[in-house]
Amino acid sequence: MADAPEQPARSLLSAEAVRARAEQMLELGLRDGLSHFTVDLDRMDSVADAVVAVTRRAYPTLDIPFHARWRHFVLGGVDRWARLADATSWPDRAAQARAEFDLAIVSVLLDAGAGPAWRYRGALTGEGIGRSEGLAIASLDMFASGLFSGDARAPFRVDADVLAKLPLAALTSAFQVSDANPLLGLEGRTDLLRRLGRLVAERADVFGLHDTPRPGGLFDHIAAQATDGLLPAPAILSAVLNQLGPIWPSRLELAGVPLGDCWRHPAIKADDATAGLVPLHKLSQWLSYSLIEPLQRAGFEVTDIDGLTGLAEYRNGGLFVDHEVLRLRDPADAERAHAIDSLLVVEWRALTVALLDRLADLVRAKLGRTPESLPLASILEGGTWAAGRAIAFARRSDGAPPLKVISDGTVF
Repeated sequence: MADAPEQPARSLLSAEAVRARAEQMLELGLRDGLSHFTVDLDRMDSVADAVVAVTRRAYPTLDIPFHARWRHFVLGGVDRWARLADATSWPDRAAQARAEFDLAIVSVLLDAGAGPAWRYRGALTGEGIGRSEGLAIASLDMFASGLFSGDARAPFRVDADVLAKLPLAALTSAFQVSDANPLLGLEGRTDLLRRLGRLVAERADVFGLHDTPRPGGLFDHIAAQATDGLLPAPAILSAVLNQLGPIWPSRLELAGVPLGDCWRHPAIKADDATAGLVPLHKLSQWLSYSLIEPLQRAGFEVTDIDGLTGLAEYRNGGLFVDHEVLRLRDPADAERAHAIDSLLVVEWRALTVALLDRLADLVRAKLGRTPESLPLASILEGGTWAAGRAIAFARRSDGAPPLKVISDGTVF
C-alpha cells in the first residue's frame, strides 16, 4: 500500500480518477462555468451519426478491433508485425509477449504529434507516410532492425542499457529527419526513451523478473497480478502509470509522486491535496489499450475494458470542436497557439474524455450494441478518431486540428 501522504497522489494514477475529474469538468461546462468553452449537447446526435458512418465504412460487419498501436502496423492490408512474429520461433508465449510489450511501449512513446510536414519512406513501399502511421512504421522498422537491442542475434528486443545511451543521431537517421523533412519534438522523444532506459535498468525487480531489464519485463509484472487467468484492464493502466511514471519530464509531483499527464485547473474540487488537478494519462491509456492484445495472445482474459477511458487527444477533441459541441468563448483562440498546460487545453482535453463516454452510449444505441459487444476501445477505433480526422480534413486542407497546441513531443 502507498504511504498515507502518497495516497491522494496515487489515486490520480487511475482511469477512475480520469473519468471522475473529466465528468466534473463537463458538469461545469453544462452550468456555463468554464473559462474557455461552452457545451452544446444537442449537437451530440450528429456527432454520433458521423462516427457511425465512418465505422460502417471501415468495419461493415462491426467486428471492430481495439484502438491500439497494432492497427498502425497494418499497411496496404499487410500486418507487418504479425508477419514478422509468425516467422519467428518463440521459446514460449511469454517470450513473444515481452517482445510485443517492448515494441508497443517504445512505439507509443515515440508517437507524439509529428507535425504536418514530416514523412517516412519505408523500404517496402517507398511511399511517404505521415503522422501517426508513419511514426508507427518507422518505430517498427527500428525495432525489427535491432536498433534497441544489445544482441545482434536477437533484434526483437529493447534493452534498458541500449535505450539509456540512445544517441539523438540514431533517431534522427531512423526517422529520416532533415531540414526538408522536419519532425516535431525529436529531442523530447529521444530524452523520453533514455529516461525509460535508465528507469528500467534501475528497477530490475519489476522489469527483469525473467530476463535482463527491458520494458517488456512489464509483461511479467502484470501477468503476476492475474487471478485465474483474468486481468482487469484498469490494472494494466495502474502498472503503466506507477511503474513508468517517473520517465515523464518536468511535470507535476504530489507528495513525491510524479503525476504524468496531469494538469492544474482551479475549478476542479476535491477534499484533499488533489484539488485543482486534472489527470488525463492519454499516452499511458493508449499504451494500456495496446498491451491488451499481447496479454490475450499470451493466454490471459482481459476484463473491464471500459474501465479505461477515452483518449484526450486532438482527433477526439477536434471532433467535438468541429461539430460545435464545444464552442470557444473567444473565437480568436482558434488562431492562437496554446501551451499544453493552459486552462484552455486542460478544459478541452478533459471535456473530450467525458463527452466520449456520452458519445459511446449514443453510438451503441444506433448500432444496437452493448458495452460488452462494443467497448469504448472499439468505438475509438471505429470510430471517433477517424471521424475527428475526417472532419478536420473537410474543414482544413491540411487536416490540422481546430486548436493549435504547443507540444513537447511527449503528450499527444
